Amino acid sequence: MADHIVSAFTDELDRLSADILRMGGIVEQMIADAASAVLHNDVQLAGDVIERDHQVDQIEGDVERQIVSLIARRQPMAHDLRSVFAALKVSGELERVGDLSKNMSKRALGLEAAVFPAMRSGVARMAQPVARQLHLVLDAYASGNAAAAKAVWESDDEIDQHYNALFREMLTYMIEDPRSISDGAHMLFMAKNLERIGDHCTNIAEFVYFQVTGEHLVQQDRPKY
Repeated sequence: MADHIVSAFTDELDRLSADILRMGGIVEQMIADAASAVLHNDVQLAGDVIERDHQVDQIEGDVERQIVSLIARRQPMAHDLRSVFAALKVSGELERVGDLSKNMSKRALGLEAAVFPAMRSGVARMAQPVARQLHLVLDAYASGNAAAAKAVWESDDEIDQHYNALFREMLTYMIEDPRSISDGAHMLFMAKNLERIGDHCTNIAEFVYFQVTGEHLVQQDRPKY
């Protein structure tokens, strides 16, 4: 390809990555704000998170259109094709994270104001490592760092441990006070949403690793804790 064609193609890939990182930034903040809405019983913030999901969906649609156009016009090969493939997959994973954050916020609106503060803080506590995982994997995507992506992938069991601990904690509250069962059920669904967000971070890590190396991470190689 002529130099100007190569340069134009690079610019299109850069724009694609920039849109995905912008989408990732919105979704990362949605996780933090959904957790804060739960912790502080902030109905307005929960509503804001729900509204932001439309923006995430719009960016995903724009990314898909860019990818279709790019493949049709540029017919990328090798590493460039992997970059386009990863962009498509990562945007889809981020859209799901946005949906899960929205779902948390919707459930926050259904909580009783007098719900145990410890139940609220438990969900907020689990959201912190989940949001951190997303931040780290987005950094790996931005920098093309396969080692950083693999580190996120290897730490998936840590999120599962947080979920299992929170699950047992919520059940304890519900057994001690049956009046908390309704709110506790909402909290358990929120905890599951966070655990699933962790899974999506793992998926993104796999796509980033494949984009950079051309190799697939193997489930059997993941360390057990």
